[in-house]
Amino acid sequence: MNPSTAFATVLVDELARCGLAEAVVAPGSRNAPLAIALWEHAERSAGRLRLHVRIDERSAAFLALGLAKVSRRPVAVVCTSGTAAAHFHAAVIEADEAAVPLLVLTADRPPELRGTGANQTIDQLKLYGDAVRWFCEVGVPEARPGMNAYWRSLACRAWASASGAAGTAPGPVHLNLPLREPLVPDIAPGSAHTNLPLREPPVPDIAPGSAHTNLPLSEPPDSDTEGAGGPGVGEPGAAPAGEAGGWPEPLAGRPGGEPWTVIGRTTVPPVLELPWTERGVVICGDGSADPAALLRLAGEAGWPVLAEPSSGARAGPGALAAYPYLLDSPEFVAAHAPDLIVSSGRPGLSRGQLAYLKTASPSGAAPRHVVVAQAPGRWADPARTATEVAAAARLAGPVPSGGTGWLASWLAADEAAATAAAGILGADDTLSEPRLARDLAAALPDGALLWAASSLLIRDLDQQMTPRAGVTVLANRGASGIDGLISSACGAALAHQRAGGGPAVALLGDLAFLHDAPGLFAGPDEPRPDLVLVVVNNDGGGIFSLLEQAAFPGPFERVFGTPHRGAPAQVAAAAGLSATILDRASGLAGALRGDGQRPGAGIRVVEVRTSRAAGTALRGRLRAACTAAAGQAARAPTRPAS
Repeated sequence: MNPSTAFATVLVDELARCGLAEAVVAPGSRNAPLAIALWEHAERSAGRLRLHVRIDERSAAFLALGLAKVSRRPVAVVCTSGTAAAHFHAAVIEADEAAVPLLVLTADRPPELRGTGANQTIDQLKLYGDAVRWFCEVGVPEARPGMNAYWRSLACRAWASASGAAGTAPGPVHLNLPLREPLVPDIAPGSAHTNLPLREPPVPDIAPGSAHTNLPLSEPPDSDTEGAGGPGVGEPGAAPAGEAGGWPEPLAGRPGGEPWTVIGRTTVPPVLELPWTERGVVICGDGSADPAALLRLAGEAGWPVLAEPSSGARAGPGALAAYPYLLDSPEFVAAHAPDLIVSSGRPGLSRGQLAYLKTASPSGAAPRHVVVAQAPGRWADPARTATEVAAAARLAGPVPSGGTGWLASWLAADEAAATAAAGILGADDTLSEPRLARDLAAALPDGALLWAASSLLIRDLDQQMTPRAGVTVLANRGASGIDGLISSACGAALAHQRAGGGPAVALLGDLAFLHDAPGLFAGPDEPRPDLVLVVVNNDGGGIFSLLEQAAFPGPFERVFGTPHRGAPAQVAAAAGLSATILDRASGLAGALRGDGQRPGAGIRVVEVRTSRAAGTALRGRLRAACTAAAGQAARAPTRPAS
């Protein structure tokens, strides 16, 4: 067994022992040892390890991100050397910001080929900078004693660092893997496999102190998509026998399939105890830690919950549907200054929400602001108003009996604003973007997954989505990029449905859809989710119409509006996917069911054509009516909650 094959086989075996269940490969030549080892292990693992292949590295990385975001366990993503590794960077940044566990495995040329002009060779050392929890230049595999323990302990440390078991927040880990040829398993004499790719010249052995410097400085050119020979690995879950195969030591792992090193947290984080105060508010942003505990705290204390759609906390009697409109009402905010704010996740979806974090208490002083950390050492404080950071929080004592008018006043204003919005959106059968967001969130069955794009559409959800349990809402809100949203949604849907979840829907804008069009394409043997992509096509970037850039009509349309004249349904057809165009609100349920489309599970596209100008005008009317309703509710007397 050659060193590259031995290393890849051992690494994959040990990661599987740690719990690796999903791996994504972007095809290439230099990463062939890992691709073959993953394929072999997936073939023989009885479904315990599932392999995905994507031709585009950016799509591959975001597919892995979606898989890991739902499963909450590290997912491996593998690529060849050169610019392929650079295409992972956007997903690595999102995984870092959102604390999503990824194992980023980049194949590399060996050291003697770096800096020589060799093909597909760049500087991959610490390529992702501080965006990873841990980086390791693994070293070129060598056939010498001690490698098995090194490779296996390395895999365990990488798994622990990515998963958060090492005591840090989950996130990406980067292993850079320099590999020498041969890159495929050894082929026995007489084998029919004779079309072998060109190999690098062998590296001569150098004795200690030798002055020999005649090392090869280049290699024959190869192609990133050239074929690889068949696998030569052992039984499922087992590494090669070792010495019997010409290796200087056994390569087996621990008995019973156990990891080489078990790494776990040794301390339980303390819980901050909060004395009750009437004027408390719980604000939950994307990625909130333990949403159930936050909802329990708010319910016991009688505090309103201002929860973004992807926080996991937009449910229960204290969660508000139209809170962004309440926070946009100066009259309402003036009457509802908090004494205590408990925030979690990454709040900041609206300017009103950020401004409320800076609101003075009724005494004129800054309110107490407790931030519940997302993970050890990771918390969000975008307004820089946090007075304390805690791993968790709970009430220190009983709540006075009889109730107060605090929560009731929030609920009354929320109902008034939501009623005003419903009156405008339900006036006819027009399928506007805000109505689509509202109706889509309400139409999904319990157990469904809703993936939302990170720009305007998730803000429509934030303003219009009625709180409900039973639907998981996710988004790439770590860095809030436009990158890889189709692939992320596919990964999330695959993991969701592998765990027994129901149907999945992604709500995307046209620019996000076109930006990740390669994510629509997958080979015939790839696992496919049951996923509906609902694409709002307003021919450009709708969010800019709501920002200050809209005040500059000269450059606006070309530079910010960016019309593209594209047709998402035609792009879907090019990928062999079923697509339909939805033009009225009453047709949404049928479109989600797939009425009129080809039967069978898989990815389907529903294109919704809207007008940016009409959407901007509608949102203006909604804001005026709903903030006025909230202000009027603030003036009305409210009864204490019973």
